[in-house]
Amino acid sequence: MLTITQDLYDAIVAHARADHPDEACGIVAGPEGSGRPERFVPMLNAARSPTFYEFDSTDLLKLYRDMDDRDEEPVIVYHSHTATEAYPSRTDISYANEPGAHYVLVSTAEEFQFRSFRIVDGQVTEEPVEVVPSAS
Repeated sequence: MLTITQDLYDAIVAHARADHPDEACGIVAGPEGSGRPERFVPMLNAARSPTFYEFDSTDLLKLYRDMDDRDEEPVIVYHSHTATEAYPSRTDISYANEPGAHYVLVSTAEEFQFRSFRIVDGQVTEEPVEVVPSAS
């Protein structure tokens, strides 16, 4: 199960809507080994595409170095689908290289969706999402 605060949920949804009609993408980092998503890191979709996302390689390297310095790891890897349901595509599955991460997809198509998946060795498993109040 993915447990996420209302603030982080809202930030991911706002990013997805702001980048529409292109796909949005980013990471939510958290303390290593905790499984707690805490730090929202929106990324630039280097592909600038409505059907594909790609993290800018320089930005991604900088982010991983920053997470390493902070003893963090990617807890959520998110992106949006602008015209299809929030379900991992074959491309999404092939690029899923963080077996411990929750893969969140937001659909900004006609029917809004916010869904979370685990993707390990090409196997996709949907998981429940619990949105909890944000700390004051």
